[in-house]
Amino acid sequence: MRRREVIVFLGTVGLWPFTVHAQQPARMKHVATMIPSTKVEDQRIGSSDPIFTLLFEEMKRLGYVEGVNFVLDRYSAEGHYDRYPEIAHKIVTTRPDVILAISNPVTSALLSETRTIPIAAWTGDPIGFGFATSLARPGGNLTGVSLMVDTNIVGKRLQFLVEAVGKISNFRYLTMLKWDERFTHLAETMAENFKIPTYRQQLLQSPVDETEYRRAFDAMRRDHVDAISISPDTENYTHRVLLGRLAREYRIPAICWFSDSVEAGALIFYDHDLKALARRLGAQIVEILNGGNPAEMPIFQETQYELVINLKAAKELGLEIPPGLVARADRVIE
Repeated sequence: MRRREVIVFLGTVGLWPFTVHAQQPARMKHVATMIPSTKVEDQRIGSSDPIFTLLFEEMKRLGYVEGVNFVLDRYSAEGHYDRYPEIAHKIVTTRPDVILAISNPVTSALLSETRTIPIAAWTGDPIGFGFATSLARPGGNLTGVSLMVDTNIVGKRLQFLVEAVGKISNFRYLTMLKWDERFTHLAETMAENFKIPTYRQQLLQSPVDETEYRRAFDAMRRDHVDAISISPDTENYTHRVLLGRLAREYRIPAICWFSDSVEAGALIFYDHDLKALARRLGAQIVEILNGGNPAEMPIFQETQYELVINLKAAKELGLEIPPGLVARADRVIE
């Protein structure tokens, strides 16, 4: 080999490490989900759960495509709320770039395991539960969207139900979370304000599935319950259509937090448009993946509410909904 060729060859060899380095693909981002009850296969675009479709479509619109520039590990407790600590610990050991958490109990379990890994959470009252110091500046490793901060909304729902049903004597709040002192006081106050003699919880037991819901509805029928409020627990969201059907089957007037429940047979829906919250949560995950600090990312709270009344369900229950209440509805189901 001639001297000039040797020099060129050696120069080229010297550049090889830099060339190889330049061609190295960027590290795939790592996202994990921790969901109370939605099955892993339903946490995808195009699944039966519109929330996850909207969330991941928003991430895709903002440049993050699963399998292209981020990997997604999906976890579900499938209704077994006693598994939250175990799943939270398992997720944290994998050190994802961000964790998507749905519900207050799931968020609490994750925060018990990590105060450093960013968490994008869908919660109720993040201030009241101690997840954040403020909505504007959460101050820790968590941001997200809030389904409810103003507890007055609970009273508003009860007001609509009383207007629709008339006199209520035996009321139940269908939930899996035992009331804390604050909510117990709120329930007692509302019962007194609306002249309801009995206002109690109807607690769900793990695992939360159709068998457990039917057990709860059977118990309420034996107790002659004449109205219920279905809580916004994520397990109830997963089974929102079933709950609407059960309310119709057991002929119990129900107000709920999910519009699908009303379309399936419940009487009244009053809450946010969850689609907007899902898109916002997807955008927050992207912001974190791009280097955003959750401590400085405001927690989003939707301020617009929608009232939907199922007049068909009312007719089956033998109820005559006051015209003034119907007039206030954003939508009615005939």
